[in-house]
Amino acid sequence: MMKRSILFSLLVVLLVQLPVLAQADLKKLDACFAKALADWEVPGMAIAIVKDDAVVFQKGYGVCELGKPAKVDENTLFAIASNTKAFTAAALAILVDEGKVSWDDRVQDYLPYFQLYDPYVSHDFRIRDLLCHRSGIQTFGGDLIWYGTPYSREEVVRRARYLPQAFPFRSGYGYSNIMFIAAGEVVEKVTGQRWEQFIRDRFLSPLGMKRTVLSVKELAAKTNVATPHAELENKLSTFPWRDWANTVPAGGIISSVADLSHWLRLQLGRGTYGGKQFFSERQSRVMWTPHVSFVSSKRGEERNPNARLSGYGLGWQLSAYRGALLAHHGGAYDGMVSHTGIVPDKQIGVAVLTNSTTAIANALVYQVLDAYMGDSQTDWSAQELARSRENKKRTLAERALADSRRVADTKPSLPLQSYAGTYGGPMYGDAEIKVEDGRLVLAFLPNPELTGDLTHWHFDTFAVKWRTAFPWFGKGKVQFLLDDEGQVVEMKIDVPNEDFWFTELEFKKKR
Repeated sequence: MMKRSILFSLLVVLLVQLPVLAQADLKKLDACFAKALADWEVPGMAIAIVKDDAVVFQKGYGVCELGKPAKVDENTLFAIASNTKAFTAAALAILVDEGKVSWDDRVQDYLPYFQLYDPYVSHDFRIRDLLCHRSGIQTFGGDLIWYGTPYSREEVVRRARYLPQAFPFRSGYGYSNIMFIAAGEVVEKVTGQRWEQFIRDRFLSPLGMKRTVLSVKELAAKTNVATPHAELENKLSTFPWRDWANTVPAGGIISSVADLSHWLRLQLGRGTYGGKQFFSERQSRVMWTPHVSFVSSKRGEERNPNARLSGYGLGWQLSAYRGALLAHHGGAYDGMVSHTGIVPDKQIGVAVLTNSTTAIANALVYQVLDAYMGDSQTDWSAQELARSRENKKRTLAERALADSRRVADTKPSLPLQSYAGTYGGPMYGDAEIKVEDGRLVLAFLPNPELTGDLTHWHFDTFAVKWRTAFPWFGKGKVQFLLDDEGQVVEMKIDVPNEDFWFTELEFKKKR
């Protein structure tokens, strides 16, 4: 009896202490978040943590816009960008549960216009293939088709047929926004509803995500909205909200951490929230099953030794982290970066939204996971910040090396007027070269913001400086190709960056 009494007393003490320990951990995390914000020089961010089907932490840090007093809080709206992909996958999961589609249905049965680089691939492409980046197209392939253009979602998908094959179908990984745009089109074809309406009816409204919007235009009626920021010429600058209407199923949701906490709880509940089933546990497991595996690297293992067996499911990146399944995803918008992470076995969910283009969100997700999974020794923010600075140094060195290869004292082969004309190809559309005030000007007709002034670099290559500032890219080069008669027949454009491949665009001279 005495032993039982002692054990009972110890149990009571532990139960009393548990909330105190949890609160102490959250205070430590709170301090870590605030320090990270200052270290990374990010204007603002918001973080939500869900544990055991309850929101245990949600808070904003910093300001909505640099130089202005409005503070970020848990209701501040940010672009969640590619975290939207999980919503599109879940929308199709609902339709699979309802028997309206199968994961293995052919895409052409719903979108007859869907074509890629090969007739067999086009014919055999399945719905699940849309959601796991194994199409054979290179990572970010074709993103300039939708970026800032007037093309509808259907038109964007139609133009994808001209993208070249980068690796064998279903035998590699190439992150594709266009395939998720196509997945959104499948949702619309099956339901007769716009993707936006289906997402509102099936997720946003029943989950109580009242502030979440699905277009930049809706922000006009909202307050407490973060402003995008990115580094421009070594200075942090603000950028306008750009309309991503034609790529919403791949990356267009704008939300807050307070709203996303409901989404995290739905995911941790494997499709059930508040006693209501949105999609079945089976479909949750399908989405969290690797459909593409990533080859591990020594560098990756050294950077994150607790992550193993990484891959991509349907709308989620997956790995075994500290022996448990981790489903997570990042999102990058013009001037904003976000990250969400979920460990279902431990009932942990975290969302980090920021109004700057840094890796802080990814780092803080792992900081939270470690705090709950038994190891809070790694300073993920410091580690990733050091890595980010090294990457920046490397990029600057590469650009300096490229600049050093400029051949001095050369001239264009032809008078400037000979380079003027209309250039284009079937995938993207046309661009024009004009002579204005004694210099060449490049203008992409589908995206008027992509207009730049050309300055002679060497031979028939010109440097381009865009008139509009972009957070993704800056200066680039335009090379004009001549035939054996000395006539301009084509131009090639290279704008170094990590997201938009100008080199894949075809610009043959038309006139």
